[in-house]
Amino acid sequence: MRKPLAILACKLGYFFGKLVGKGSSLPGKLALRICPDILGQIRLPSTVIAVSGSNGKTSTVEMIAAILRADGRKVIYNKEGSNQIEGVATMILTHASLSGNVRADVLLMESDERYAARTFQFFRPTHFVITNLYRDQLTRNGHPESVYDALRPALAPETELLLNADDPLSSCFGQDRQNVTWFGLDRCGISVPSPTGVYHDGAYCPVCGGRMEYAYAHYNHIGAWRCTACGRERPRTQYAVTALDLQTGVLTIDDTVKVKLAFRSIYNVYNILAAYAICRRCGVSSATAAGVIENYVLKNGRMRTFRLGDHHGTLLTSKHENSIAYDTNLRYVQDHGKDCVVVVIVDAVSRKYFTSETSWLWDIDFDRLNSPNVKRVILSGRYCNDLAERFAYSALPAEKWEVVETIPAAAGTLKASGSEEIYVLTCFSDRDKFLTLTEREA
Repeated sequence: MRKPLAILACKLGYFFGKLVGKGSSLPGKLALRICPDILGQIRLPSTVIAVSGSNGKTSTVEMIAAILRADGRKVIYNKEGSNQIEGVATMILTHASLSGNVRADVLLMESDERYAARTFQFFRPTHFVITNLYRDQLTRNGHPESVYDALRPALAPETELLLNADDPLSSCFGQDRQNVTWFGLDRCGISVPSPTGVYHDGAYCPVCGGRMEYAYAHYNHIGAWRCTACGRERPRTQYAVTALDLQTGVLTIDDTVKVKLAFRSIYNVYNILAAYAICRRCGVSSATAAGVIENYVLKNGRMRTFRLGDHHGTLLTSKHENSIAYDTNLRYVQDHGKDCVVVVIVDAVSRKYFTSETSWLWDIDFDRLNSPNVKRVILSGRYCNDLAERFAYSALPAEKWEVVETIPAAAGTLKASGSEEIYVLTCFSDRDKFLTLTEREA
């Protein structure tokens, strides 16, 4: 009796929640209170895919869904991005009949890495994609190895893992397992001899603590690594980007499949490869997967274009409390080459909880903005003075950056003069605070 009641309560809660613009997790929470093991009583599709990791979950899930649907599969996934057990319960139960049958070919879900073990205590994914594990939301997650320890119990022995071979930490999940598929990026034009960034989390082996050496790196500590003590090294990949040119926006997978990039960012390359790998494992042809990726525009709003006066602008969402997200977007600005003004906005550290902790700013490689094409940098938002303190210790000359306290004032300053390209780096919490002051790109 509890099962149909929990499903009905979730459906009604979701319906009324949508009317007021909410309802992604509360209906699932209500259903779990009525029937705590409800997720263990649902008949799921034969293919259940989970995606987790510090960066790239939402983008990767979006692409996987688009590819599988293009291949004729009926896919349900958590579009709202609510990725803890309550949000997952909402997604599953709203697509279930009152008897508990989910009518779909594929259940696809983004899963919060810290809470995945709780989400999957009553059912197990057939496939689990892990994009990466690195510094992210220090006040919430602590050290990346703590996140690794939290995620590990969610990986059942029968679940096939798809792992990033270039990440020393998340690749540890593949130890002593046979059912692992590896993806990675081979040496290419963007590779550098050694890890980059303010810190080096890949300096020591996460297994034995021995010193690591690198044949090459792609960004930060992601690349071809090897432990000099225990001999553990980057695994051989089944799916690889074998050529990459970010200037022309073309990548090649497995020497034969060419894909044009809508967004020329290194972490987007890894998201694409992860999506390609899992879809190929699910029987999708390389032509179908590549065709969808090439024409796909992400719907999660991580990149937005706009006009402000005579300026063309691009807003790049840089997840606050995640230095690698910032580093990859700073690299995007640096590599783009056009004369530009860069705006860095930190007005709210998080959209989910209150914190004024800004030590993560010191992990970001702002020295990348000391580039000939970056003519000026504006620091804005509630934490503009924290940014200013950080920039005072950067390689940028003092005359190259300035503080404009409020976001409207920063937009007004830009609109009043010049026509350079604008790049805005901020997070989801602050994105619309700036975009509402601009005109949308036609």
